[in-house]
Amino acid sequence: MFTSNFGSAAKLFLVLAGSFQLLPTTNQSPINLPAVANATSPYYTAGVVEFSSSNSLEDNLVGFLELISSADAESTDIIVFPESTLNNIDTATYVPDPDLQLNTSACLLGNTSIYSDFLVQLSCSARQARKYLVINLTERENCSTTALDPRPCASNGLNIYNTNVVFDREGRVISRYRKWNLYGEPKNTTATVELSIFETDFGVRFGQFTCFDILFYEPTQTLVDLGIRDLVYPTMWFSQLPFLTAVQVQQSWSYINDVNFLAAGANRPAVGSTGTGIYAGREGALVSVMNTGSGVRQLYVAQVPKLGQTQNGLQVTREHKSTTPALQQAPRLSQADIFLKRDYMEEYNTMEVNHNSSVIMLWYSLCYKKFCCSFTLWPYHVNSAPLAADEEHYVYRVGVFEGRRYETGAETTNALRTCAVFACTGPNITDCGTLFAANVTQKRHIGFTRIMIEADFPTVNQSLLMPNSLRDDLLPLDVNEFEWDESQNEDGTRHVRYVSNTNTTNLLTFAIYGNYYDDLGWNEEETTTTAVPTTEPGAGDGVGTLVKPFMLMWILAGLLSVVLK
Repeated sequence: MFTSNFGSAAKLFLVLAGSFQLLPTTNQSPINLPAVANATSPYYTAGVVEFSSSNSLEDNLVGFLELISSADAESTDIIVFPESTLNNIDTATYVPDPDLQLNTSACLLGNTSIYSDFLVQLSCSARQARKYLVINLTERENCSTTALDPRPCASNGLNIYNTNVVFDREGRVISRYRKWNLYGEPKNTTATVELSIFETDFGVRFGQFTCFDILFYEPTQTLVDLGIRDLVYPTMWFSQLPFLTAVQVQQSWSYINDVNFLAAGANRPAVGSTGTGIYAGREGALVSVMNTGSGVRQLYVAQVPKLGQTQNGLQVTREHKSTTPALQQAPRLSQADIFLKRDYMEEYNTMEVNHNSSVIMLWYSLCYKKFCCSFTLWPYHVNSAPLAADEEHYVYRVGVFEGRRYETGAETTNALRTCAVFACTGPNITDCGTLFAANVTQKRHIGFTRIMIEADFPTVNQSLLMPNSLRDDLLPLDVNEFEWDESQNEDGTRHVRYVSNTNTTNLLTFAIYGNYYDDLGWNEEETTTTAVPTTEPGAGDGVGTLVKPFMLMWILAGLLSVVLK
């Protein structure tokens, strides 16, 4: 039952009256409106929603229905809503099982069914608007102990799930996915992981998963292994510096898997939740946003090229439509703009980057146990003017890590091998992975014309190596601003080369982020780590003890050219 004030109830009535008539009978005729895309179209039109929820189911439902029926949504074939922004455990609903009730439309059953009224209304909204809808909600299911799931039931006899529900254009539930990797959620999981795939009338097969799932092999990478090239992703992400802010992860994952990715994020920057986008694999972001502030309920729309059908002269549009004016982002974000969690940077082996203004090129070799990374940086000072007494700027460290990633509140975790350049607000490792305080005057002081990271990674069946970058507006480098190369070494390891080919003055992170899902191939023995800085002659602070042969040849060639002049 709805419990909010009369004003919200009146608003809800107006929305429903203006969009559809709820019928309790089963003889409602199909609504014949033309589909925007079909099986032969080279693209489909997708919408993703960033949504700031309230504690009122009624108010949230009003917001969902308004977006679905809005003019900006008119051209869309599919709309994805974010995680945990509709209802909660107190208002959990039964959901039709698409395997057993494929032709069931809650809209046609009306309020005579076991399904909650808000599920019925969303079914009718999908039917009226003729769109596929992906809705994340809290689901209830009657629990029973079976041979396939012998786990005991709760005292109330219910299972509670974090569930994605997919409605087709007739309002039927055609797919359902129950989140597998929970993040501090008092909810149930299924006995085994669900691999949820659904077909559309515009010729695209979608897979789906939710939020924290993206860091794990099941079901995320299994869907990709099965050949799914388009995925929907409701999320309420809690962004973390320096590697795991929302859009940073979304674009990186879409890029390395070369899949279309529709990510819809909850909006609550005060707890670090924002981040929404539509990504076209190696083509990069079609639209992506990290909204600061509060109260955003916004639809972003893009034409998504069907993978394998982009050779017919189709231009990938990077523009988007929105239901509200786009928020203006602060050029340099501070702690007051958004709350960001911090990774355990103290676990990394790191070295501070030389910030001497006379340095032209730097090279570092840094190891964690026997896992080593090579860093080549071309730094420069943005301007030569000295900083004022109240001005601060980011400094940088290179770092290497191999081991388990620990996350407070997570029931499961993942293992990493990471090579990284990251920004710090001061000279100590405790200053890394943070933004400046709101009362600090920030100045862009250090830039890089180029960064190159290279490393050899063990090859195991369940691993994913990703390009990982972040600017100080909390968006990653565009895909045309970096180069990513992988090759096989004779010993079976994978050599990765990650290069930024753009001038950056606002960099927070540039890293190879290796996710090792199965924990295999670790270097358990302790070894002495090495850190060898090398600067070009004339740097004014000495030359490192180890110089790469190619670098030595470059130096000698330069000296020879001077002698011959």
